[in-house]
Amino acid sequence: MCRATLDHPDHHNPGVGKDDPAAEPALHLAGLRRDYGERTALDGVALTLAAGDSLVVLGPNGAGKTTLLRILATLLRPSGGEVLVLGCSLPSEAWKLRGRIGYLGHEPLLYRDLSGRENLRFHAKLHGISGERAEARIAELLAAAGMERRADERIVELSAGMRQRLAICRCVLHEPELLLLDEPDSNLDAEGRELARGLIGPDGGATRVVVTHDPERFLPEADQVLRLGIGETAAVS
Repeated sequence: MCRATLDHPDHHNPGVGKDDPAAEPALHLAGLRRDYGERTALDGVALTLAAGDSLVVLGPNGAGKTTLLRILATLLRPSGGEVLVLGCSLPSEAWKLRGRIGYLGHEPLLYRDLSGRENLRFHAKLHGISGERAEARIAELLAAAGMERRADERIVELSAGMRQRLAICRCVLHEPELLLLDEPDSNLDAEGRELARGLIGPDGGATRVVVTHDPERFLPEADQVLRLGIGETAAVS
């Protein structure tokens, strides 16, 4: 089982819906549980996150961090508890959410034999973005990620860092309301991290859930911190 504690850093990061008590929260979890057979990966996770806020999720390997993100991304069904994402109940209303979420997981979710530009065109079509609008958006993202000159090379020919940059472009292509980011700095050098921050950082207005093993980098951006542990029933403070 995991043990979860929730912290509220002292700083306040202005964003959408934070100061409006009537605004619908971006996330509301109550008693969230996820079992894998007889093993419980998450138990009793509870939090409410305002729209535009950033939640940083910390914890050792095996504590359930990626499981939590995959549940929020509608890729896993919760075993119990209440899960509301952007006002939609999971799993029953998962179909309403997939165009409103940007998910960056451990895999870049890019076709290896297509170029970066071709991959982004494919994902644009999935989200109903086409024609000049798609080309303009893709060009904007490639420039922001520093990938213009390598955009027409096949994914298989690119370094892990370049693939991560393109995966970030894919994640934000459709301008999602909620970003679910699992180790977003993975394989990025200092330049790549700075460019990525411009695309998925806290100033973009989207609500963010960031899983990281690098608290020093991400805690300054956090409005709330969820700490997951192993071996105890979930508790929130």
